[in-house]
Amino acid sequence: MSKNKGYLGFVLHSHLPYVHHPEKEKCLEENWFFDALAETYLPLIGLMNKLYAEDIAYKLTISLSPTLTTMLMDELLQERFVAYLEDKIALGEKEIVRNKKDSDKLKLSKLYKEHYEDCLDKYENLYKRNIIKAFKTLEKAGCIEIITTAATHAFMPLYQELPQVIEAQIHTAVISYGRVFGQAPRGMWIPELGYFPGLGKYMKQHGIDYSFIAAHGQLFACKKSKYGVYAPVETSSGILAFSRDIPASRSVWSTDDGYPGDQVYRDARQDIGYELPFEYIGPHIFDEKIRINTGYKYYRIATGEAGHRYQPEKAEAKAIDHADNFIYQRIKQVKKLDKLMDRTPMVICPYDSEIFGKWWYEGIIWLEHVIRKAALSDDLEMISPSQYIDEYTENEKVEPIFSSWGNKGYASVWLGGANDWIYRHVHKASERMQELVARFPDESGLKKRVLDQAAREVLLAQASDWPFIMKTCLNADYAKMRVKRHLHNFNKIYDNLCRNTVNTEWLTRIEKENKIFPDLDYRIFGAGKVNE
Repeated sequence: MSKNKGYLGFVLHSHLPYVHHPEKEKCLEENWFFDALAETYLPLIGLMNKLYAEDIAYKLTISLSPTLTTMLMDELLQERFVAYLEDKIALGEKEIVRNKKDSDKLKLSKLYKEHYEDCLDKYENLYKRNIIKAFKTLEKAGCIEIITTAATHAFMPLYQELPQVIEAQIHTAVISYGRVFGQAPRGMWIPELGYFPGLGKYMKQHGIDYSFIAAHGQLFACKKSKYGVYAPVETSSGILAFSRDIPASRSVWSTDDGYPGDQVYRDARQDIGYELPFEYIGPHIFDEKIRINTGYKYYRIATGEAGHRYQPEKAEAKAIDHADNFIYQRIKQVKKLDKLMDRTPMVICPYDSEIFGKWWYEGIIWLEHVIRKAALSDDLEMISPSQYIDEYTENEKVEPIFSSWGNKGYASVWLGGANDWIYRHVHKASERMQELVARFPDESGLKKRVLDQAAREVLLAQASDWPFIMKTCLNADYAKMRVKRHLHNFNKIYDNLCRNTVNTEWLTRIEKENKIFPDLDYRIFGAGKVNE
């Protein structure tokens, strides 16, 4: 790696909450997973394979959460995803007929139908439904580095008084990563970038080398770093913390002054699932007559001027222009930093993967051209955090402060009037789980199955997704139901163990519903103390 370049560290965080409902024929919330797979993950893998085949040099860091990898490998969800794609294709055939006299819409109908056909072909014939293998192949080729995140994506700062929870979340994640990828992770994405002083020691004892934090977590620390956010800092535990770059992040995250808000891009909100009569669209949504996104969208963003047709050629040209601008702005940054630093600056660009394709339809095009332009640049090089810390083995010692990347930068998204009620219950269940470990320290057979399931239910109740969804009021009832169901399951197990009884039929059913962490050992909640 040349010392004369600035480094770009692209980090794509890939996570979805665990949604698995074998007890239902159709589940609205499973579409979160199917939409992401069709609109983000399959196109992203296709892009990365294409760049590799063209010998374009690039390196991306991709976090794959344990809940997402579990869903990717689940046979029921794989079957349902195929049915999902077949339904999208069938809807496309109807749309082609409906729009035969409207040339602009007809072109888009064909475009979307061909996309779903391509997804189905690649999923079935190229990847053999094994998306994890596709990621592994890209990592083996040196294109990506795969890292992990906490087991169920718990917002860690709200559990710092319960060290057994932090330990269980991290330990379970590392075990899950090893089972799926056959090696140990070097990096860990902290859910929601929710850092608190001392968190690093839990990661360090499991062999994690680095993680990521919000910029103000480092900038507001008691000790100031001479490199600002453009080099990692070594926390008190020895973990290296990389801070996200605010300008690079805002240009992609913000729909107000970032690229995705440009009016030439496709409007994600206008979808025929909400526009057409139920008699037409009903067979392609849900029996409950709940309207949803179908993926068939015909209009561009037009603030105050709704109804403008989407033109993909213009949108693609704009995405390429925005990629040019992004690289131009990063080159300006690193040239300025070169005069101020005695090492190569690292610009960390962390994004949710689903921004690309699912939320920003043209985001995949933008990402492709950013990578291509970076590969041709004499001033920038895309590398992973592992490559950086292997080059720079000595780093400043700074302990970041409590911070997150949520709105206002702290915990208000996950702790407010809409969701604060859950914590007294989840904390109590977590404490009771530790109590069960103390009461039953070395069980086997059926009783161990019961205790393992208790631990599984507690972990699932701790997911940060549920309070986030309650806060945003999108599917809030489902989020409330999930927390209550996991707590109910745990409390029922707890009560049964107090009575020394086991309902094996009920246990088998909830094991099938929550089919995650097959190698979980309930005694993981007996830990929590770490070496200082």
